Amino acid sequence: MNIGNYGADIARAIGFLSRIPMPRAAFAGYDGKLDRVARAFPVAGVIIALPPALVFFLMLSLHGDRLMSALVALSVLCILTGALHEDGLADCADGIGGGRDREHSLSIMKDSRIGTYGAISLVLSFSLRAAALAAVARAEAPIAAALALPAAACISRSALVWHWYRLPPAKPDGVAAASGQPNESAMQIAVVSGCLLAGLLIWPSLGLLPLVCAVLAAGVSTVVFTTYTRKRLLGHTGDTLGATAQISEIACLCALAMAL
Repeated sequence: MNIGNYGADIARAIGFLSRIPMPRAAFAGYDGKLDRVARAFPVAGVIIALPPALVFFLMLSLHGDRLMSALVALSVLCILTGALHEDGLADCADGIGGGRDREHSLSIMKDSRIGTYGAISLVLSFSLRAAALAAVARAEAPIAAALALPAAACISRSALVWHWYRLPPAKPDGVAAASGQPNESAMQIAVVSGCLLAGLLIWPSLGLLPLVCAVLAAGVSTVVFTTYTRKRLLGHTGDTLGATAQISEIACLCALAMAL
């Protein structure tokens, strides 16, 4: 693996997954495809989650309320990502929850308006993640609790890439199809790097059992959602990618909190 190319892929992944400005040089000669860039998603997820983790750590260190601190940290994360994955979760919930069949579901998911299922999914996403982070903060020191954010971010981005690799595009003319699809090598790099980064972030501060529980919960939830998506939509869309990231992140944080 060429380190220079991988570094450029990290910058491109950050540029795609967030609103953090990246150097123009990283995009020189870039065709906009994400098939190879996807291998750097877990590393990009960690970098994007560092500012919210710092906010969480500072608020906890200043004896801020744990739930309030968690919600502020998630708000910062949402601002940095432009609510990219939350938008996918909401659209996916509306499409799957309200669609009569595959075509109707895909039509609903294309609509930018949010419905009842989408609104409920967003409320549950923020509530569950904030409650899990607050639970971790009650059990552990501020620095250990703060590291749960980037750890969950890298695990969830690995899950996103796996989902992306496992399913064909649901629509041949959709945005997801035009972006390319990770090959087996990119998927393996993303999954392995995500697990290694999560291990480095969780094991020293929270222990081995929470790490195993977090990875397993994220993995199982991703497999279940991917299997259901295959049956319901026959493939992935940009919205199912975002939903995978959110679902696996929720599962990861909840398992982490319960294992402490």
